[in-house]
Amino acid sequence: MNDSRNNTQDVLDVIHEQHDEIKALFSSLEAASGEEVEERFCDLRRLLAVHETAEEEIIYPALRSSGDDGDRIADARIAEESKAKDTLSELEQLGTDSPEFMAQLALFRTMVLTHAEAEEREVFPALRTSQDAQRRATMATTFRVAEAAAPTHPHPHGPDSATGNLIVGPFVAIADRVRDAVHKAAS
Repeated sequence: MNDSRNNTQDVLDVIHEQHDEIKALFSSLEAASGEEVEERFCDLRRLLAVHETAEEEIIYPALRSSGDDGDRIADARIAEESKAKDTLSELEQLGTDSPEFMAQLALFRTMVLTHAEAEEREVFPALRTSQDAQRRATMATTFRVAEAAAPTHPHPHGPDSATGNLIVGPFVAIADRVRDAVHKAAS
């Protein structure tokens, strides 16, 4: 993740930068070969897992409180994220060495980028209207904290709500980080 962020950055800028990073990771992964495929997929999987958890904890509750169409927009984005978690989990189980991996990855990329575009088109304007600049800066800091404590693997049967993530997330995150360390040590 980009280390140039500061505490006064708008949460929408943080999310937009991560969307750009996700696009770059997809391109890098699709161009990779051999062991690089596994490494890049792990980077992508981790970023997506922590990003979506932070959105569920920070962005969607703020969106729901924005009035207007916030509940409908949050529900639609969470439904997309839930499908993406399922697909990411399936890709992880399939493994990067599977002959089907790249074809499934291409479908997953479309799903993720469509979701990111919908966020930028619907979520961003709603939050710009309902949350002032100072609040969005505070949300950026909180977003980063949520990412630091988030699971690093998809958990499709896990919670999709802020409360559920806050209760279960830290325990799952610890387990994921141990799993990542064991995998790295075994490589």
